[in-house]
Amino acid sequence: MLFLLFLVSCSEEKIGEQAEYGTVTGKVVFADTFEPMENVKILSSPTTSTVFTDAEGKFIISNIKVGEYSFQAQKEGYVSKFEAVTVNANGTSEVVFELKKVTTDNKPPTVPVLVSPTDNSTNQPVSLDLTWTVTDPDDDELTFKVTLRNDSNSEVKTFEAIKEKKLSLTNLIYGAKYYWQVEVNDGVNTPILSAISAFSTVTFPTSRYLFVKEVNGNNVIFTADDAGKQYQLTSSDKNSWRPRRNNQVKRIAFIATNGSKNDIYMMNFDGTGVKKITNSVSVAGFNSDYVGYSWNTSGSALIYPNFDKLYKINNDGSGLSKVFQTPNGKFISECDWSADESKIVIKVNDANGYNVEIYVINMSGTIIANVISGQAGAFSGLNFSVTGQKLVYSWDITGYESANYRQLDSRIFEYSFATGTSAQILLDKTVGTNDLDVRYSPNEAEVIFVNTSNDGISEKKIYKALVKNTNENIRTLLFSGTTMPDWK
Repeated sequence: MLFLLFLVSCSEEKIGEQAEYGTVTGKVVFADTFEPMENVKILSSPTTSTVFTDAEGKFIISNIKVGEYSFQAQKEGYVSKFEAVTVNANGTSEVVFELKKVTTDNKPPTVPVLVSPTDNSTNQPVSLDLTWTVTDPDDDELTFKVTLRNDSNSEVKTFEAIKEKKLSLTNLIYGAKYYWQVEVNDGVNTPILSAISAFSTVTFPTSRYLFVKEVNGNNVIFTADDAGKQYQLTSSDKNSWRPRRNNQVKRIAFIATNGSKNDIYMMNFDGTGVKKITNSVSVAGFNSDYVGYSWNTSGSALIYPNFDKLYKINNDGSGLSKVFQTPNGKFISECDWSADESKIVIKVNDANGYNVEIYVINMSGTIIANVISGQAGAFSGLNFSVTGQKLVYSWDITGYESANYRQLDSRIFEYSFATGTSAQILLDKTVGTNDLDVRYSPNEAEVIFVNTSNDGISEKKIYKALVKNTNENIRTLLFSGTTMPDWK
């Protein structure tokens, strides 16, 4: 009997002893998203205070006697969760609960029905909305995932965490067939997949004009059809300029920045299939805005300058060879290859763009004709006629030369190899403007060119006009805010 009394007294606190306490903090989150869960009831065994989580999913219970506890998180519609916690004297114990929805009697959403574009529809625009319908018997919050692929390349795109029954797409590939599928998730049941639907985009429109516009501070290449509708071909995030089209190989060449260098690239008529052509020898001259290159007629090769040297390269980037080097160290700025591929006209100048010479070489690099020499002022734009018997270019007739290469009165001239003389065409130019970047039209009855104020900061505009050396030229405005035209 005395022994029993001794055991009982040892199991209880001794008179005069002080109890020790600790603190429990915690957080409750949704198990699927880990976002905080508000107003969750927190209780324990042995019993302590009962509290509820705040807007951040957090709770705190203070003055808990040290010992082992089981804490529970409860919220209607969710599976209760238990976590064991040890409370230490004068310490803080932490616990995290992840609550899942109660799935009993929760029904999954219906199979998504793909609405638009309709299955196997054709001639769809390259910017469109994918839409679908779906319902959920329990009105659960739904999220969607869309998978998209096409028959033009191996790219598979996924768009996740979509909240509405619509996905807006832009810059799709022209003339491609797309396949798409929607997955719906109610956060409780296994995600449900729709059937696969398909649509085809419109083929790329016939367009013969090329030009450059400034977008977000970068030069960007555009094309346009005869109605004037414009289509962007290169990215707004990179400088790309001086486009040249070749109808034989159905490719567009252009210059683009590549780190500290400028290289020649190629792309399809719709802007896809971009490939860098130049490698060990880049495009270079006195000023990148005034450097030009040329295709051969067949599209098998290009010629381009690198300071005082002219190079030839195949359209796949192979076969690099030096065609010509200036005898006086002057820089080659522009060139054009005759239609019969027998001769090349080049413009050379000093490091400031002046002291210009324009002459013709054969494919062996021998100078066979002189066009311009000993004339002051800026020259630009070299383009052979299809017969190779004429050449158009522009020249600042004031002979003005400055450090910023400003031109005051640039006019368009046509040189005849038969007579060895040049004559101004388009005599109706507005005073105080420059005609620049001239090229023959496809039928050579007209020229396409840029006109802009000689202040160097005004808007540039592309015009076309009949080739006449009279005051009766009719200038037709084609595109505003544009430069570096090409017309094939």
